[in-house]
Amino acid sequence: MTTWTPAGRKRPAGGPARRFAAPAVLALCGLSSACGSAWAQGDAEAGEAVFIAANCQSCHTDYANDGALLAGGRALKTPFGTFYSPNITPDPKTGIGNWSDEDFRRALIHGRAPDGARYYPVFPYTSYSGMTDQDVADLKAYIFSLPPVEKANRPHDLKWPFSWRWVMAPWQWLFFHPERFAPDPERDDLVNRGAYLVDTLGHCGECHTPRNRFGVLKDDMHLAGQEEGPEGGIVPNITPDPETGIGNWSDNDITWLLITGFLPDGDNVQGGMGEVVEHSTSRLTDTDRQAIAAYLNSLPPIVHQVGPPRETGDTDTGGGGDEFDY
Repeated sequence: MTTWTPAGRKRPAGGPARRFAAPAVLALCGLSSACGSAWAQGDAEAGEAVFIAANCQSCHTDYANDGALLAGGRALKTPFGTFYSPNITPDPKTGIGNWSDEDFRRALIHGRAPDGARYYPVFPYTSYSGMTDQDVADLKAYIFSLPPVEKANRPHDLKWPFSWRWVMAPWQWLFFHPERFAPDPERDDLVNRGAYLVDTLGHCGECHTPRNRFGVLKDDMHLAGQEEGPEGGIVPNITPDPETGIGNWSDNDITWLLITGFLPDGDNVQGGMGEVVEHSTSRLTDTDRQAIAAYLNSLPPIVHQVGPPRETGDTDTGGGGDEFDY
């Protein structure tokens, strides 16, 4: 069996493609440095493609204050309080320069820090947990090839009881079950590639899927949009429902948006999605953008109106522009 990489190449599958129990994996490998040599060697050139697809820089760079690339400090406002993204440059003092390959892998796949602390899911490890071991290794190689920046991390400003990090232990136990991406044998390679880009690397569902009161994504509303997305913006339904989603969009409409940021009606995306286009989707290969479009249009349509209803004949899902963080 083969798995797609963000660069569009195929490699032999490097890890299990089924659900596994996180505690068992940690017992066998996650807590043992001896396992580090078992993982693939990273390639920085391939890792740049992973980095682009995962859009690490948008959250980990404080553009509003002219912050250095990946030096953290960006404020991420949520219903649970304000998170400040950490420094993930290879600086050994304030960044992740002292992390081993296994430390990096545990963070992305298991949501755990090198000291065992559990990360808040504002860091989308709930999506990244599907990454292949090769992509994880390549991503680390690329990030560690970038200039280190010494900048101390800013503490989060969270509401009680979320300010107690230990609350993440029961949350992860109840709601987080790492599952590696597995291609669907009933779908073609292009659609499977799109699924990996959308659901794992691109973590689109972290914004486009509504959550329950525990902050858990609603599986039955996958990509159906939500009224209160990151930083308070309306995030639209991107399932192929013709009335409330993007069912009237062609594959070319989707790829054009991913390249230029323009919607079929000539409006343009704003907010967080504008950054996604600038830093990520506009830099993907044409094949990867086609894969994203093919996957989105293969999904079951979900009727879910987010924001004001669109006008008859309008190809936008609700206005775009300043109203929507597309």
